[in-house]
Amino acid sequence: MMELRVALLILVISLPCFSASDRQGDALYDMKQKLNVTGGQLSDWNQNQVNPCTWNSVICDNNNNVVQVALAARGFTGVLSPRIGELKYLSVLSLAGNSITGSIPEQFGNLSSLTSLDLEDNLLVGEIPASLGKLSKLQLLMLSQNNFSGPIPDSIANISSLTDIRLAYNNLSGQIPVPLFQVARYNFSGNHLNCGSNFPHSCASSVSYQSGSHSSKIGLILGTVGGVIGLLIVIALFLICNARRKSHLKEVFVDVADENDRRIAFGQIKRFAWRELKTATNDFNERNVLGQGGFGKVYKGVLPDGTKIAVKRLTDCESPGGEAAFLREVELISVAVHRNLLRLIGFCTTQTERLLVYPFMQNLSLAYRLRDFKPGEPILDWPTRKWVAMGTARGLEYLHEHCNPKIIHRDVKAANVFLDENFEPVVGDFGLAKLVDVQKTSVTTQVRGTMGHIAPEYLSTGKSSDRTDVFGYGIMLLELVTGQRAINFSRLEEEDDVLLLDHVKKLQREGQLGSIVDCNLNQNYIGEDVEMMIHIALLCTQATPEDRPSMSDVVRMLEGEVLGERWEEWQQMEVTRRHKNERMQQRFDWGEDSFHNPEAIELSAGR
Repeated sequence: MMELRVALLILVISLPCFSASDRQGDALYDMKQKLNVTGGQLSDWNQNQVNPCTWNSVICDNNNNVVQVALAARGFTGVLSPRIGELKYLSVLSLAGNSITGSIPEQFGNLSSLTSLDLEDNLLVGEIPASLGKLSKLQLLMLSQNNFSGPIPDSIANISSLTDIRLAYNNLSGQIPVPLFQVARYNFSGNHLNCGSNFPHSCASSVSYQSGSHSSKIGLILGTVGGVIGLLIVIALFLICNARRKSHLKEVFVDVADENDRRIAFGQIKRFAWRELKTATNDFNERNVLGQGGFGKVYKGVLPDGTKIAVKRLTDCESPGGEAAFLREVELISVAVHRNLLRLIGFCTTQTERLLVYPFMQNLSLAYRLRDFKPGEPILDWPTRKWVAMGTARGLEYLHEHCNPKIIHRDVKAANVFLDENFEPVVGDFGLAKLVDVQKTSVTTQVRGTMGHIAPEYLSTGKSSDRTDVFGYGIMLLELVTGQRAINFSRLEEEDDVLLLDHVKKLQREGQLGSIVDCNLNQNYIGEDVEMMIHIALLCTQATPEDRPSMSDVVRMLEGEVLGERWEEWQQMEVTRRHKNERMQQRFDWGEDSFHNPEAIELSAGR
């Protein structure tokens, strides 16, 4: 009898130790079963294995409590298990980018330790459960691109820890709870929501709209007076992209129209599954490579509906926290919407991959149309070159002066200007330099760019500014006029300048404008236009960044303003610089022999 009591006591004492782990494992295994996991996925999620902390995509703390489950973009087609609510230590749950159906179980309100819930881009339906309001530690709530209906629960607005809420592109209706507009980041676009009459005017005009079925329409409603709708649209556009707006305004996502009243997709960035892009590019076949640069390769692809796309497969993106940094920068890029900026369609992330998806540009890049076009293809005529110069300038002006935060490109060149079917220029790869560099652990920023296009101060110090882009734009103008590359080593044989900038300066001083212009134009150009573009290019490529014009000044110069006075100043400064360089060269020649003296070299070495 005594032995039996001892055995029972041991069993009772041991139960809490094993049952806690068993419950977590059972809950996760039920989650696997409900998600319709197929093939070899999650093969180590074994019901007979007591400790789930060894399972793939499961992270535990030091006490063997499950704290993170990340299963994004796995192709799951099932439903969410109510038993997930038993994981009381779970802080991060990510199931985005699958095809999960059904509703969110009420039991999710029991996840008392949850800080991040990401269920974006699935097929979830029903109402958002009010029980989520019990998640007092929740910071990120991502439910966009599903089929949720009904109102936003008032209980969610009471979560004081919430910093980011995304409910875009569902079928939600009713009034947005006012406290949610105090959250640092929010996105309610693509629903049937309204702000309510008591909401502050500025935010109401930015996020109050009507839409349906993932095809948003602007319906800015404040009160019942229909006559103010047009005014509110203008206010919304002003608030979103005015560089001088107050820093405390929240970041919002709406649909806006450009100056020609053409609808621009804004905040409609799709999260692609890896398998979608793999299929679209024929398993990233090398035959589909459109180009390759410092950020990776670009592949041509075709989506199931026939839409042609360009998929940029990034390199240098594997690092701790890399996905979070990537998503922040994707958001930054997606906010920059302008007719002369390459529109981001979507993105994809896995544990080892970062991809960006853009529309396919029918006429490829400016560099291709200047130098690499095939026999029989039309050349880029002079009016089109002027059009490209102006459009590119306006795109960069927008990045520098009308976006908050400011975006610096850091690799402006003809190869990064793309041409659509109407030869409308769009600047691509903006934000990518920061996107990759933000994941580096080194204090010194890595120099990103192409030799011949990089501003001298960026090359020497690693520090970039908007005037770094101005320098690159100036070199691009020279590419437009001459059709040549920024560096041409074949000129070494002619004892000429290798750098296009130096070569053009020399010909300009000698008055040989005819020798500057691209021979493919067959003299079909306007001399005054060529002279103007050369002058602007030389102003943009001055050695000191402070001397270069801003991009808004460049736009005005291209429109025929303020160029004359700036050009006269440049000529005077150039004469002074040239005389100074000549004196330096004379001193160098005078002391040249000393540099061949071994003792002199040793004395100048580090001590």
